[in-house]
Amino acid sequence: MGQEISETRFSEKDFSEFAERLRLETEHLREKIAGGELEAGAPSAGCELEAWLVDALGQPAPVNGQLLKSLNHPDVVPELSTFNVELNTAPQKLASGSLEKLHAQLTRLWQHCEREANKLGAHMLMTGILPTVRQSDLCLENISSMHRFLALNEQIFKLRGGVPIELDIEGAEHLTLSHHDLMLEAATTSFQIHYKVAPQDAVRAFNASKILSAPLVAIAANSPYLFGYDLWEETRIPLFEQAVAVGGSPYSRRVTFGVRYARDSIMEVFDANREFYPVLLPELMDTPLDECAHLRLHNGTIWRWNRPLLGFSPNGDTHLRIEQRVAPAGPTLSDMLANTAFYYGALTALLDPGDPVEQRLPFEQAAKNFYACSRYGLQANVVWFDGARSRMQELVVQELLPLASRGLEQLGYSAEDAGHWLGIVRERVLSGRTGSRWQRSWIARHGRNFGELVTRYRELQASDIPIHEWPAP
Repeated sequence: MGQEISETRFSEKDFSEFAERLRLETEHLREKIAGGELEAGAPSAGCELEAWLVDALGQPAPVNGQLLKSLNHPDVVPELSTFNVELNTAPQKLASGSLEKLHAQLTRLWQHCEREANKLGAHMLMTGILPTVRQSDLCLENISSMHRFLALNEQIFKLRGGVPIELDIEGAEHLTLSHHDLMLEAATTSFQIHYKVAPQDAVRAFNASKILSAPLVAIAANSPYLFGYDLWEETRIPLFEQAVAVGGSPYSRRVTFGVRYARDSIMEVFDANREFYPVLLPELMDTPLDECAHLRLHNGTIWRWNRPLLGFSPNGDTHLRIEQRVAPAGPTLSDMLANTAFYYGALTALLDPGDPVEQRLPFEQAAKNFYACSRYGLQANVVWFDGARSRMQELVVQELLPLASRGLEQLGYSAEDAGHWLGIVRERVLSGRTGSRWQRSWIARHGRNFGELVTRYRELQASDIPIHEWPAP
């Protein structure tokens, strides 16, 4: 959920002054991009893993404050609820060995967190939605003690005129409910993948990332249940979109697939941020114009499924990253790094300037593919490049895995090393055993005892064996 702020209440003057600083920083960024001042080096990789804390019975354990204090680790930070934390990796040059380094980083950090959580009678768990979480758990009593979270809750409901969130998700079953605070968002935990991109490639990378959202969410789906209801293969998608909606316009959902591709410049996204999305956190900061601190804070409150980010390299140079947000957490670190390999490889291959992929798949169809795959997973029927129709399961195996392999080879991976990661995806897709499929199979055999489901899932997750190799439920 981003950086901390110093205040929870704001005046009209704060909003007015923030808007002016946002305007100045947006124009400054435009000039930097036009002047070729942003870093244009080799791509780099990084990721963020949002995790749950659960007790011995698989129920949410609201102990992140104690855990964070015990860890005292800069790469583990709070999330919205007291039963969630976020793990961050150091960036790696995207080249041969980078996926292995990311996997090793996360493994060490995860194991450290698990050891400290055990001292609190808790365990770490990675899944898109915790099957045992109840609506009553998602309350302000369980909000993390950061000003940012309290202020977001207040500002979102101010824009809504105090009207509760109306959740309506129709999947295998139909869930409707009302909720009176921001905490529904805490039920959605993701694995966010970052790709640092040269400015000249930013438009294509942003658009290609949108296109790849459909296959990525299909292969990674891990969130079939919410509050005991069987809904979408990746229920996290409609839940997050509805959890922070603020009004009735096309821009009312702060979580969105967007309304079109970028055309000529990635600045189109930052311009849309300023023009269409009301400021939620008008924190005024005494920072140099070059840091674009207000622009970055505002961008951090618009959770596009694919989001451009402005960052700073260790040498102080400004760079652009594309953040891909559609993948859920879990089932294992190996599964998530395999998904990452698929994404990095396919995205790299689609940056080919001689193949304008935006012209081969209309934006409206890319959006339809994304929501179809979120709902139906690998069984979704999609329309792909040049109007070709396919079931996503066949498309991944026949076209997208070879595409990802070519991209990884462009990044310096050997066919053998690329094959290790992409082989995990291939076997998962051929078997159809995503995290969602495994959970549904377990429930079909054992009944709706979600506590036992979480306990068994956690036991298998600890092995880091990819889910397609897990024992039958």
